[in-house]
Amino acid sequence: MSRAISIFGTSSDAGKSTLTFVFGKILQEFGLKVAPFKAQNVSNNARVADDGSEIAYSQYFQALTLEEKSSWHNNPILLKSGYKNSTSLIIKGKSLGSKDVRKYYKDLDLLKPAVTKALEELKKKYDFIVAEGAGSPVELNLLDKDLSNIFTARKLNAKIILVADIQKGGVFASIFGTLSLLPRDLRKNVIGVVINKFRGDKTLFDDGVKIIEKEFKVPVFGVLPFLDLNLGFEDSLNLANYTQPIKQKAKKIGIIAYPTMSNYNDFEPLIVSENFEVEFIKSNRSLNEFDLIILPGSKLVAKDLKWLKTIGLFKRLKRRKKEILGICGGYEMMFEKILDPLKIESQIKEIKGFGWIDDQILLQREKVVKKASYNIFGKRVEGFEIHNGISKKYPLFFQNKNIKGTFVHGIFEDANFRTYQKRKIQEFYLEIKKHLDLEKIKKAVKL
Repeated sequence: MSRAISIFGTSSDAGKSTLTFVFGKILQEFGLKVAPFKAQNVSNNARVADDGSEIAYSQYFQALTLEEKSSWHNNPILLKSGYKNSTSLIIKGKSLGSKDVRKYYKDLDLLKPAVTKALEELKKKYDFIVAEGAGSPVELNLLDKDLSNIFTARKLNAKIILVADIQKGGVFASIFGTLSLLPRDLRKNVIGVVINKFRGDKTLFDDGVKIIEKEFKVPVFGVLPFLDLNLGFEDSLNLANYTQPIKQKAKKIGIIAYPTMSNYNDFEPLIVSENFEVEFIKSNRSLNEFDLIILPGSKLVAKDLKWLKTIGLFKRLKRRKKEILGICGGYEMMFEKILDPLKIESQIKEIKGFGWIDDQILLQREKVVKKASYNIFGKRVEGFEIHNGISKKYPLFFQNKNIKGTFVHGIFEDANFRTYQKRKIQEFYLEIKKHLDLEKIKKAVKL
């Protein structure tokens, strides 16, 4: 019978996504077959899984680090940005269109079977499930709506590990508060705490460890240093924390960070390369210093185009003579117009684009979700597509003078990046593992 751990954070951005794959790899070293899981993710960063379904990038990345095949079972519910008060629903890896957020939560019981089905399938194939929570598990007004923390932990009768971000301050209060507010039946399942993102000499927190273990009666599995992985970006907070190894003559790349930018994992290969200096552009400013400007994916193209026009970047881009690359939503912006008669992404049925490509984009209800090997821009790319927009003349890519665009994601990934990615993940894991008490963990999990 499969067993499980739930990784709960005492706050948002505590490091749950990373610790999920770290504990997964530890369990693998104990000889167990492990699956990552998150019942519901809220993210505009998605990937086509190995079974052809659409899932959140973080669960795809966790499966990748554990060298397991990814599927919708790793992330049965994905929510993306919708216009006004709606959210875009992906259930069991398939898009079901948009739904009012209030109605979504009202109908939540109708979606719980998808989570249950995913867990049942994973239990058949794996010895252990490591389930990532979401935000804080003790938002009292949301406990009955909490699929990723409370519902999953109960379904799995999971052992619970709390992750606390010491960088935010108030680490004792966040741990004590979370323990105190957890439902009583789950409180008894908490087996340990991990202190994450510690900067400096961690022996300075030795007394802190003693206090937590004595006063809160919970083992501390480790005090982890703040480490930059620069991979597996899940949300916009990650974009504020990346570091770059930059050569003196690195190519300068500007990425337009509009409000509903999506799939910015496309740019991890650029961020980790010393040959590129990457900057995310969020305001109206000169673009002359950049060798390349990228229009990235967009969940709501009409909204992001309006933003570009309102702040003045649209005019700057129109005047630009140097290279511009559009990916997915950014590619759609390059066309003469975008037609949305079915109101897939907005209430606007027709919006004017940059006009660089002599065709129009038609948004259709059926989403293209595809993983394949593509020949684009004179090279072979192992990439994927996730889009509602269709062009009859240029269904895959376009290139003319300084303008290039494509629906294909993953165009910067190559064999060198994948080798780097694998090595970096292993180095990161080994460094983190040094700061964890494996005997404590083994005893608490009862391995």
